[in-house]
Amino acid sequence: MKRMSMLVMVCMLLVGVGYGVTQTAQPRPATHRAKLRQDTEIQSYPCAKGYTWFYADGKLSECEVSQETQYGEALIPRGSTIDLKPDGRPSFAMLQHDSEVAGVKCSGGNWLLGPSEGAMTSFYPSGKLWACSLAGDQVVQGVPCRHGESILGVAYSLFVKHQNIDFGIEFYQSGKLKSCMLSEDFGGQKKNTLWKPAAK
Repeated sequence: MKRMSMLVMVCMLLVGVGYGVTQTAQPRPATHRAKLRQDTEIQSYPCAKGYTWFYADGKLSECEVSQETQYGEALIPRGSTIDLKPDGRPSFAMLQHDSEVAGVKCSGGNWLLGPSEGAMTSFYPSGKLWACSLAGDQVVQGVPCRHGESILGVAYSLFVKHQNIDFGIEFYQSGKLKSCMLSEDFGGQKKNTLWKPAAK
């Protein structure tokens, strides 16, 4: 029982860490929830009927999209949840299902938390892909990158397997690969270790 309680606490912590990765040093402004009676376009986003979040000034904070829509450089599938910064620029999305973003397949969906409450796909304010959890092992810009782990997978790796944790793949704003866990030995580095480009 004690071990299970620890596992639950770690999962909660990891959710917070994952959310914090998408945020800046500034505290997040307060938001409030409203219920849309029908699908409504808000700030050019097709928000689905149901609960939607707004900032105090009335600008959109978060909603589920009612149709496939452009979000930054990604085409977000219907049913995904999008989150915007207070100035309306992209922050992160929780994809309805696995989807290609900037040439990589990012994880979406979650059997435990719901279809759009799983892995986060984070964006720079410019709309460029920042980070995501890979849906399966992939060769990215010549580097063999390991698939991302779910929250429960991370907890399992940490407590049971005692191995390196994969928080996902990360890119520079230029689009170049910044880091990922290796799915196989590569460039003198071992499988399941964090790859980063060599310092120049």
